[in-house]
Amino acid sequence: MVRPMRRALVLFALFGLALTGCKGNCRQLSEKLCDCEINSAAKDACLQRVSSEDSRIGPTADQDATCSKFLDTCDCHLIDTTAGKEACGLAR
Repeated sequence: MVRPMRRALVLFALFGLALTGCKGNCRQLSEKLCDCEINSAAKDACLQRVSSEDSRIGPTADQDATCSKFLDTCDCHLIDTTAGKEACGLAR
């Protein structure tokens, strides 16, 4: 159940990616969530998806601000807990 939630956040974060040439808060958050994948192949695939979307989607100021809130608090070691989901923006 956690894996689909991670994907949902990654997709949400991709909507807030910065313009090409610099990594915005949402790109950084997406990459941080890719570090939570269970193995290096899954992590590499996640990073590839993030990279592919980077050139397609530009952030709004609200999206960038939202992602910024979770950069310092998101920790994939806690992602399976309620507090961890909240800290990464996965809780509703």
